[in-house]
Amino acid sequence: MIEENQTHEETTSDNTQSQHDLTNDNNAEQIARTQSDQAKPREPREQRGANRHHSHKDRADGGRPPQNRGNQNRRENPNGETTAKRKVPASGYGWDNDRLKAFATNEEVQKNRLDPNTRIDLKSNGKIKITPLGGLGEIGGNMMIIETDKSAIIVDVGMSFPDETMHGVDILIPDFTYLRTIRNKVSGILITHGHEDHIGAMAYLFKEMQFPVYGTSLPLEMISSKFDEHRIKEHKSYLRAIQKRKPIKIGDFEVEWLHITHSIIDCSALAIKTPAGTILHTGDFKIDHTPIDGYPTDLHRLAYYGEKGILALLSDSTNSHNPGFTRSERTVGPTFDRIFATAKGRVIMSTFSSNIHRVAQAIEYGLKYGRKICVIGRSMEKNLDIAMRLGYIKFPKDQFIDAHHVNKYKESEILIVTTGSQGEPMSALFRMSVHEHRHIKIKPQDQVILSARAIPGNEAGVSQVINHLQKAGAAVAYQDYADIHVSGHAGQEEQKLMIRLCKPKFFLPVHGEYNHAVKHGKTAVSCGVEERNVYIMSDGEQIEITPKAMKKLKSVKTGKSYIDNQRNNKISNDVVIDRQTMANDGVVMIVAQISLNERKLVTPAKITTFGLTGGKAQGYLVKELEDVLSHFLDNIKPGIMQSNKALEDELRKVIRKHCVRKFQKYPMIVPTLLVQ
Repeated sequence: MIEENQTHEETTSDNTQSQHDLTNDNNAEQIARTQSDQAKPREPREQRGANRHHSHKDRADGGRPPQNRGNQNRRENPNGETTAKRKVPASGYGWDNDRLKAFATNEEVQKNRLDPNTRIDLKSNGKIKITPLGGLGEIGGNMMIIETDKSAIIVDVGMSFPDETMHGVDILIPDFTYLRTIRNKVSGILITHGHEDHIGAMAYLFKEMQFPVYGTSLPLEMISSKFDEHRIKEHKSYLRAIQKRKPIKIGDFEVEWLHITHSIIDCSALAIKTPAGTILHTGDFKIDHTPIDGYPTDLHRLAYYGEKGILALLSDSTNSHNPGFTRSERTVGPTFDRIFATAKGRVIMSTFSSNIHRVAQAIEYGLKYGRKICVIGRSMEKNLDIAMRLGYIKFPKDQFIDAHHVNKYKESEILIVTTGSQGEPMSALFRMSVHEHRHIKIKPQDQVILSARAIPGNEAGVSQVINHLQKAGAAVAYQDYADIHVSGHAGQEEQKLMIRLCKPKFFLPVHGEYNHAVKHGKTAVSCGVEERNVYIMSDGEQIEITPKAMKKLKSVKTGKSYIDNQRNNKISNDVVIDRQTMANDGVVMIVAQISLNERKLVTPAKITTFGLTGGKAQGYLVKELEDVLSHFLDNIKPGIMQSNKALEDELRKVIRKHCVRKFQKYPMIVPTLLVQ
């Protein structure tokens, strides 16, 4: 046995040296056996079955030959010595090994292509800071700063709408306090698109600070128009038109604008190369494969950057709770067609003035049914004029008429495109509905189309304008048509596609309320982003990102500034607070003449209250306040009488305490004291 093993080892060594010869021998043996088998007479069917059964038994141990057949695996070598016969794998064993190797290799390829670390320079010492000043935890007011130690860029400068407690406030703009501290290193402003919540605060920023502004033609033209309104035309020299798919150097950054679809023409995502890696900011987006202008989202370029490696993805979260895909803008067209086909009188269509493609579809069907087009509303007229002048849309100008010419045509020959889809009290549609518009008043035969969804907080205003329209006899198409409006923001499946194309290491959901960002973050985790690499930012939080880690640094001052849009001026915070106090808690006004020496009223005080009580109760309240005033003067410290301001402040406290005890209110106290 030992000799046989030694012989086997020697033969194995010889076989290793002469592998090619043995392979040829084996092949010759197999060919000989095959020819011999073919020469044998065919066995009866029963015998073949028995042989197959016996063969199955032999292979019951997984294909290995039974132990008692060990001697059959031996043969004589050319020198007559007995050696172990080289085993020949059963048919397919080599192919199985190849498949296993291919599977392992492909599995590694899959892991590598999904691992962002394979495309990011983890040895880089670069770092960037991201500071949102608006647009997180809210709808609108988008503004973000991305900076290195030496350079900074701003992404969008938008406005938002006030709530019902902000009396006399038309719009809100971000607080620029932090921007003032870094203004010397700001290299430029990047504009993603022309919606007001992304460019609406530009004029107010430029009244204080000026930087180069980079964007596509339409948003820049809209900003230029705002500069005209605010009488700062000289700042138009800062506007820089860019070409999509052409990276440009801005400070420490290299930025490329990528085409994306939304509810306004010429939107862009931003690919921003930084010292730490590439950041991709989607701006507002949806993935519309059949847009009105025929220019779908540039998925190829997004995928290109995804393959190159994206450090962080900042993605629109507005519709993160909506499953599936957002419908194409083209789905609105057939709805318009049905409404226009059955309308007997005038058709009045209202939507966002910036939604040029929606307006274009309405005009297209108006012309199809032989209607003249009347555009009413300053922002609607301005945006449509810009879009036509730049060539984004094309319509014959002779089909447009002025508002004062509408009555010269039959009602069935008129289409009015106007503002007011959000129920704004000063909008053209609202004034038409209450018969306050100079040229157009709602009639019973009118068909009104509200092709817009109410912005959160505007529901009451939209409901009010619908009530006015229906009281005037008009038919209103709004929620009873499923396809009368489509969103401009991505649903969950589009958000997933964006994440899969970009394959980012870090994910920062932006745009939308806090619950939208949380949901979007969960979607990112389901698409392979590590949960620890997802962060839900808030306005003012400063985040530092390096190729290896992401961390919060600090919080900077942020908030909102109040704007009176009628005068294009800021309103101080104190004024807004005073308005809120008067509206919620009322006012107490006191006019009194006081003797300094006697510390008594020279004449009876004049006390007036608003918003606290009425009727006879108001008379009782005035009497109580007179008694409070007399008691106050009897017990006042002599030193306070020397300062009129100090005396008024102390009186405010005393009167307010009485009102709190009696009404649980904190009214505004307005004392006017004359000390003599």
